[in-house]
Amino acid sequence: MGLLLTIACFAGGILLGLATLDKWDGEANFFNKIAGFLAPFQTVIGGALIFFGIWYFWGNLLYTAVELIGGLLLLTHVIKVESIKKISAKLMTFKAIVGIALLAVGILRLF
Repeated sequence: MGLLLTIACFAGGILLGLATLDKWDGEANFFNKIAGFLAPFQTVIGGALIFFGIWYFWGNLLYTAVELIGGLLLLTHVIKVESIKKISAKLMTFKAIVGIALLAVGILRLF
């Protein structure tokens, strides 16, 4: 289960941090190709981040917070509750930062 959370962190980090990763990538478009493959699974990845983030809640609260925020940002298009939608819209300005943080959490979860 921990491996699934790590994979979800990497996938969510790539989807959310694509703007920054694309700048680092230059002309290769490596991250754009990966994000194009992962885009249809955005809802599943967001759900996995929230589910497994709650599942491993007592592991590390900072990791959990980043995973839950990342999952919320990935599920913005699915959320029907208006108050949660407003919170997600306010967090959308930090989308790239959360994406890079998710990549960092994914790397740290490997160790």
